[in-house]
Amino acid sequence: MRKIAFIVILAFLIIGSTFPQNTLVIYTYDSFVSGIAKVVIPKFERMYGCEVKVYSFGDAGNALMRVFMEGDKTKADILLGLDQNMIIDAFKKGIFEPYKPLNHSLIKYPEFLDERWRVVPYDFGAIAIVYDSEEVKDPPKSFKDLLDERWRRSIIIEDPRTSSTGRAFLIWTVAVFGEDGFVDFWRKLKPNILTVTAGWDEAFQLFEAGEAPMMVSYATDGAYSYYAYKSTRYKAVIPEEGAFVQVEYAGILKFSKNKEFAKRFMEFLLMDQFQSEIPLNQWMYPVTDVELPDVYKYAATVEKILKVDPSEVERKMDEWINKWLNIMMEK
Repeated sequence: MRKIAFIVILAFLIIGSTFPQNTLVIYTYDSFVSGIAKVVIPKFERMYGCEVKVYSFGDAGNALMRVFMEGDKTKADILLGLDQNMIIDAFKKGIFEPYKPLNHSLIKYPEFLDERWRVVPYDFGAIAIVYDSEEVKDPPKSFKDLLDERWRRSIIIEDPRTSSTGRAFLIWTVAVFGEDGFVDFWRKLKPNILTVTAGWDEAFQLFEAGEAPMMVSYATDGAYSYYAYKSTRYKAVIPEEGAFVQVEYAGILKFSKNKEFAKRFMEFLLMDQFQSEIPLNQWMYPVTDVELPDVYKYAATVEKILKVDPSEVERKMDEWINKWLNIMMEK
């Protein structure tokens, strides 16, 4: 079996590289590399007789920025990990080569689909407030509860400029409070924020290290806690206002030098060989009809889903981020 290159490096090392025609290059985020890639990439290599190189740049937003910076000189064939909010930036730049996988009918959520097939959904999950139950005995039940002064410097969040999780959380607050109210919410939340990290991985490392008892993460973290530690110490709560669901996508870059293998990978994303590994490696939900493991009974239940019109996100995202940034920079 070919050795897989799981490399987290600066991109200038990539640009100067050349890869053989049977090499597929994927740009993505850290936790994909450290998690599910170790399981699924060897499967793909064996199935199609190619080598896969996976490069990580922190969070999905950084991977997208790298593609923007490299332009037609990029070595990447596939960009993987953008959610429904970040793909808007990618669509504006026209970086994807549309492709409708031959097995697209396996996707059981038509509402996740891009009608032009510029990207393909591969997993989804609800954003949640995750807390350490040994430190937090009475967790917040609403967004208003998050503003309580007892949570001073107790919450870790991700930067919406670079993190898909952080951006989803920002949009979630717009869904809850509206354009007139989300700024006031963030101004009141600011004293309760310990730090803002570039990506989810860094936030989770700080959370696990006990730097803060709460973080913005996912509804499945309770399932992960039980699976990894045989403990329900880490629990997730979805505020009573409703949940915000994040869908993750992959797409073939129009500058890809290896589109045939890239197309096969788009189909591989929807096969059981990939989808069955999502629950216990990505800690998200599959987009096809594969069985969930029993441990998912410890995941937080989604009872109400909040949405923001995608066209509004496209028009207003930069404005919302700038308002958020201004609040974070206030003294």
